[in-house]
Amino acid sequence: MHQLELLCRKKALSRFSKLALEGKLFLNISASLFSSPEHQSEMSLSELDQLGIDKNQIVIELSEQHPYEYTDLTHSRIKGYRDIGFQIAIDDLGVGYSGLQLWSELQPNIVKIDRHFVQNIDTDKIKQEFIRAMIGIAERTNCTVIAEGIETKQELAFLIKMGITLGQGYFLGHPTDSPKFATNPYLAKQAIKPSELGEDHSESVQSLCRPTPYLHENSALDDASKHFKKHKELTVIPILDHQHCPIGVIRRHQLHEIFSTPYGRALYEQKPVTQLLTSNVLVVESSVSLATVSTLITDQEADVLNNEIIIVRNGKYSGTGHLKDLLKRITELKIQTATYSNPLTLLPGNVPIHKEVSRRLLAGEDFHVAYFDLNDFKPFNDFFGYSKGDAVIQLVGSLIKDFVSPENNFIGHIGGDDFVVIFGDKNWKPQCEAILSAFAQEISDFYSTETLQEGGVWTKNREGEMRFHAILSLAIGVIKTSARQCSNHHQVAEMAAHAKKSAKEYEGNYVHLLPSNFLETAE
Repeated sequence: MHQLELLCRKKALSRFSKLALEGKLFLNISASLFSSPEHQSEMSLSELDQLGIDKNQIVIELSEQHPYEYTDLTHSRIKGYRDIGFQIAIDDLGVGYSGLQLWSELQPNIVKIDRHFVQNIDTDKIKQEFIRAMIGIAERTNCTVIAEGIETKQELAFLIKMGITLGQGYFLGHPTDSPKFATNPYLAKQAIKPSELGEDHSESVQSLCRPTPYLHENSALDDASKHFKKHKELTVIPILDHQHCPIGVIRRHQLHEIFSTPYGRALYEQKPVTQLLTSNVLVVESSVSLATVSTLITDQEADVLNNEIIIVRNGKYSGTGHLKDLLKRITELKIQTATYSNPLTLLPGNVPIHKEVSRRLLAGEDFHVAYFDLNDFKPFNDFFGYSKGDAVIQLVGSLIKDFVSPENNFIGHIGGDDFVVIFGDKNWKPQCEAILSAFAQEISDFYSTETLQEGGVWTKNREGEMRFHAILSLAIGVIKTSARQCSNHHQVAEMAAHAKKSAKEYEGNYVHLLPSNFLETAE
């Protein structure tokens, strides 16, 4: 079997080379081969060169469906692959042997979530929590997540809303011996900017939607009674018209009250459900944000406050949500926001920044990323103390919030004196220049008159030598990017770091746009 596996690997490399495919080639290695003497711990770079395959295109994939013994041999072979330049991936995460242990010990670049957790993810609350946990671990360990086995539009849409940007499955494409790079029709449609659809970027009420039995308007109250008896968890039954649009609900306690009166059942059981219909219910489109739904509920009169939320897609009934689930999810999101926010400025930190970049790349948007960094901040901090240093950082955050338009832009605080603004707005430069101008004026308040006259401060470096450091200034490195240039947020971050470095080479407050041909010249 090992010889067959090695032959398959050879054929895969040859075919990949012949087709001259873009992207990466995932080579699956079984546990038995990995620990066997027949295992070729190194694929020679000369062999890859002959095939015209870059080492960065190879991903070694270890399936979690088979037990791996993490011995010194395993460690050395993983290290061998990494030293060559290959990436490491864990396949079928979550259904095999010691998944989290394997993840922690191998520290892979990529994890592929097994289809078990992806199937019906749009309706299965338990699976949703498992995947949220996996995403959280991946973000904290700088690991890329791929969802396997996506077979429906609903599954794909829900995974995208959860923040997963890479996936595979029959809905996206079937296996073929001649793959072509083409945008899936559904994804092409989703690439329309959310702002054009009037949607919020935050999580939508669709995440609360669960399938709920319903009745049509011509059904009898006896049908409603049978539904309640069959589905004991129901408190209401949505009622739909002939076009499958909700017109109201029947409430369990109201029906029970009528049927409990003398002759109540005999008088009413054949009456249409519309006789007991409650039409004053909350009906919302699935794309509406949780924050908007929360506002709609709190704006209701106290005597008509609804626990149920009827969710529709393009006006057609989809399912129901519950007020309890809404409050729980909003609380979770607030805790998550607080967790990922910078405590000094309360601006979103690295994880939300990465998610926003990934969202825009997935949507096919063109955007600018501005990386803000203070020049000579460490000497300032050492000379004046951390309290004053923190005040300067808060000043920068405040100025960015004051001058950057909230429309289609995103502000984040990476940490320390580093900030990022993701501009969907084309007028990014005037906003950056306004920030620099305001900073140049307000930073003088942090210095004495004598220091301002001298133009800076003298401090000792690590060698004990006196060095002069000018008044604090702000460098802004800017890049223009899109999905055509970058495939993930890591590449965007790398380009932004180069832009910042270039901006800091100029003296004083300066904004620098990285040349559009930077990637070509860097290669």
